[in-house]
Amino acid sequence: MTGGDAQAEWMVEKGAVPAHCRVQRILRPAAGSRVGVTVLLPAPSRWTGRLQMLGNGGYSSALPERAMEAALARGSTVVATDTGHEGDEPTFAQGRPQAIVDWGWRAVHVSVVAAKMTVVRYYGREASHSYFAGCSTGGHQAMSEAQRFPADFDGIVAGAPGSNRVRLNAAFLWQFISNHRRTAPFTAILDSRDLALLHQNALARCSATGTGAGRWLEDPLSCRPQPEALLCRPNVTASCLTPEKVEAARAMYNGARDPRNGSRVTFPWLPGSELGWDAYWADPRQPTQPARADFWRLWAARGQTWDWRHFAFPRDLTSAQQRLSRTIDATDPNLIAFRRRGGKLIQYHGLADPVVSPLDTLSYRSTMLRRTGYAASWYRLFLAPGMGHCVGGPGLARFDPQPAIEAWVERDKAPMSLIATDSTGAQRPLCDVSARSVFVAGDPRSAASYKCEAGAKTSTLQGARAQTQHERESEVRRLGKRAE
Repeated sequence: MTGGDAQAEWMVEKGAVPAHCRVQRILRPAAGSRVGVTVLLPAPSRWTGRLQMLGNGGYSSALPERAMEAALARGSTVVATDTGHEGDEPTFAQGRPQAIVDWGWRAVHVSVVAAKMTVVRYYGREASHSYFAGCSTGGHQAMSEAQRFPADFDGIVAGAPGSNRVRLNAAFLWQFISNHRRTAPFTAILDSRDLALLHQNALARCSATGTGAGRWLEDPLSCRPQPEALLCRPNVTASCLTPEKVEAARAMYNGARDPRNGSRVTFPWLPGSELGWDAYWADPRQPTQPARADFWRLWAARGQTWDWRHFAFPRDLTSAQQRLSRTIDATDPNLIAFRRRGGKLIQYHGLADPVVSPLDTLSYRSTMLRRTGYAASWYRLFLAPGMGHCVGGPGLARFDPQPAIEAWVERDKAPMSLIATDSTGAQRPLCDVSARSVFVAGDPRSAASYKCEAGAKTSTLQGARAQTQHERESEVRRLGKRAE
């Protein structure tokens, strides 16, 4: 069946994917906007009444097909969008300013509104509960929805949210600037072997958990890795770093700073994440330029002649934020409307994430709770030691928050923990950041041997508080400088 910009096709059962109706529509919410939305509708006899929307990754228009099929198999109506473009690079915005708006916030909203109308037409009733889940850009989309459209979803899962998008791109740029020589051919200072040395140094200095290749840091927030310990010395020229390399590593561990007052401008990545730093410190197709260089050329309107060597922190970051943040950032700490409506929000973040710094999520949590309050009734944050970006890593990286958000929304059963599995098969509860996992008795590889001790001051939480206190003090100093 077809109709204008809509197509519907009945899909027969295939393996674990049940028979369903696949509806594809093109939405045009504004001149110059073209948003694709796909809805998968299980047979009425299999439908649980839930609507589940799934987020995207990076700047990609690709739909998360495998996750969509898994949600469909659980009996949910499933929604996803191409975010208003085709491709996976920021160049999609060239000559299409509305595509930035679609990617930034509009595509998800108009897609779920359209999907809810499709549900009513197909089943003759509204969905009983609506959910959004995504990680990275999907986490960004999740936070944008909670902030901008609090009535769209009853429950939201936001993993490793790249919500502070302009600052995140500046952090990638800082990695490149810190690790590249400023004269042609702009070669890198550190390489993957150096990152392995830095990683092992962090594990050795900061009480790693696990054995062999499966070691990871339990509490990287309290770790001070000291790359200068790897400095080459007379008669020691192997498995060490030159002074230039030590300085590059130190700069990346610290993040960009305001040269006027030393306050932090970008969030650095944590110790234990070093092995993934090379993913975003340069464009893999053109290593002599930064990753996401087209973000600065096109989105920040710096033009094709933009030169990374002339980028000044924080001046040029502030300029880009003034141009873009209202459209593409999701950093508004006011979630009162979402909370009052009864919405539930679960965030999670891997502490070994080399793409989006956990410090970004912790900083947002601090300001958001001061503005919104009442965390226990509607909000949880789970930090996963040894987990990389959204998936993978030797630590507690395998868990499913979807049953927890559904139990919270539908039965008011607030999650105190998520059961996570590490790379060896051992399990442990991930506790909300305001609690800690305490071994009680039994098999230390079994989650049943632990309990979450609410209100305990874990070293991780103390580290998070120290970081957010540092941010507040830096802000006070910065505002004081402005006042002068």
